[in-house]
Amino acid sequence: MSITDWPKQERPREKLLSKGAQALSDAELLAIFLRTGVKGLSAVDLARQLLSSFGGLRQLFEADQETFCKGRGLGDAKFAQLQAVLEMNRRYLGHMLAQGSVMDNPETVQQYLIAQLRHQSREVFACLFLDNKHAVLGFEILFRGSINSAAVHPREVLKKALAYNAAAVIFSHNHPSGIAEPSMADQQITEQLSKALALIEVKVLDHIIIGAGTPISFASRGLL
Repeated sequence: MSITDWPKQERPREKLLSKGAQALSDAELLAIFLRTGVKGLSAVDLARQLLSSFGGLRQLFEADQETFCKGRGLGDAKFAQLQAVLEMNRRYLGHMLAQGSVMDNPETVQQYLIAQLRHQSREVFACLFLDNKHAVLGFEILFRGSINSAAVHPREVLKKALAYNAAAVIFSHNHPSGIAEPSMADQQITEQLSKALALIEVKVLDHIIIGAGTPISFASRGLL
């Protein structure tokens, strides 16, 4: 049965408009993105099949082009469309951060860092550079590592902080394994960077680790 034959209140698009996006299941949201199904499958049925084969929305969104395009009903056009949507989300969150102090928007900070880092297949180390009112001056991925490590060089971090004329920073890195718990090495490099940056009067406000679940904040853990 085609979705157009469903009762109006059960159709994903109409349901979203009447009840809001939060009322939809993952499959219903994906069906709206897909727009159409394939022979023998409605858009919702196809969405359910894709979520099952990929393992969920996150895995689907983070798939590389080759893997994504192997999915039934997908292809280069859909991959390009998805990448555009994800990039718009990153830019929207970046715009939200630029509106004031990051201390007023801790949830937005974490959402922004998730959008920037969670999809990375290898470990990367990044930094939000902030002015003396904790407004964002810039964001950069500074170091890229192997599947489970990134070599972080304090001298390069200091050079970037000086280039931005930053007064404070928030560090972040991802754990591709999905486990966000800070390692001893994570704590040691954070301490080294904090001491080095203190010499040029730049304060480390936080170090946020991005994994599969809720990000881990060093500040919240009392690790700074």
